[in-house]
Amino acid sequence: MTIYEELEKRGLINQITSDELIKNLESPMTVYCGFDPTADSLHIGHLLPICLLKHFANKGHQPIALIGGGTGLIGDPSFKKDERNLNSKEIVQSYVDGIQNQLKNILRGTDMIFANNYEWIKEINMIDFLRDYGKHFTVNYMINKDSVSSRIESGISFTEFSYTIIQALDYLELYKRYNCRVQIGGSDQWGNITSGLELMRRENVNEKPYGLTVPLVTKSDGTKFGKTEGGAIWLDPKKTSPYEFYQFFLNTNDDDVIKYLKYFTFIDLEEINELNKLVKHSPHKRVAQKKLAEEVTIFVHGKKILNQVLKITETLFSGNIKDLTKEEVETYFTNIKQYRMSRDSNIVEGLIEVKLAKSKREAKEFIVAGSIRINGEVIKDVNYLFKNEDFVGDHYLMVKRGKKKIHFIKVD
Repeated sequence: MTIYEELEKRGLINQITSDELIKNLESPMTVYCGFDPTADSLHIGHLLPICLLKHFANKGHQPIALIGGGTGLIGDPSFKKDERNLNSKEIVQSYVDGIQNQLKNILRGTDMIFANNYEWIKEINMIDFLRDYGKHFTVNYMINKDSVSSRIESGISFTEFSYTIIQALDYLELYKRYNCRVQIGGSDQWGNITSGLELMRRENVNEKPYGLTVPLVTKSDGTKFGKTEGGAIWLDPKKTSPYEFYQFFLNTNDDDVIKYLKYFTFIDLEEINELNKLVKHSPHKRVAQKKLAEEVTIFVHGKKILNQVLKITETLFSGNIKDLTKEEVETYFTNIKQYRMSRDSNIVEGLIEVKLAKSKREAKEFIVAGSIRINGEVIKDVNYLFKNEDFVGDHYLMVKRGKKKIHFIKVD
């Protein structure tokens, strides 16, 4: 199966600039995707093009990850309502370093080329920019770009207006350096990709370049993919813990899980078809969701981190952290919400402190009914006093109310 056939069957092709690309991809080509450093981490909105780079690498093509250290100082207007705030060179460089390290970790084991467009953009002076490149783009051509036309009424600065020309330079430069002839990106990058093709056509490059975009990831219920009550799902484990990352994909709707397995994993399509049968006949088992969460967590964070996440999940399900060491608790639960409780609290006072009961009467009712577990053990004594052996590492315990209400507690 060719790379194009694989991507098409997975639903990963949104647009291509020419059908000639389909035939040309039967032989190895150099492919690039750009990532502008607008934050100190990528988020799962970037995950699809990252997966695409991996697919190309798996099929013997040469992928390039371009970090926009130069374009990041300008700001891409694509489908943004307002002008971006310009960050300092120091901040942008710190973002560049962080994102490059992040991509190196995610694409570990892949033969990647990493480039930073600040390297060549910084060398171009204004006169050369206008004479050598600006002359190739008419104002009418640029105004007709969706990224620009959508901002005409609200206002767009010349800085962001010029962005598409500057990004076009990237494609030309990567062609000259690496014979790169395919640019990939999200559907919102179509205008920037075609600008690159226009510049290369006017520069009379020897071989025809192409563009390919992936679809916008949507959810069947109409809500935005990648957004939760807590905000964006980041690829940086310090911003979104691997446990939260895993849980996000584990909670995927039945109507979306097969599509996401095709998008975000590299498992065979035949296996995905088998998982689809399980979704239809045994949806309560959530086998497809577990597979999705495991595969994506391994891709982004690695097998070792997945094993930690699974141990956290098992611990939270059982409500017992006594089998863990202090070091494991402090490592695994760093990003899990912690509730505070006084060491000398009795069980009734403790349930109120950690918001598992609203009053003493309610707390006693839960206890008598056998709904309260301390580290997995049912406690029915309303006068129960916490003992030293209840605390892992002298500070931590797990309190569970009913089947789903579990609180991780650090005792002062």
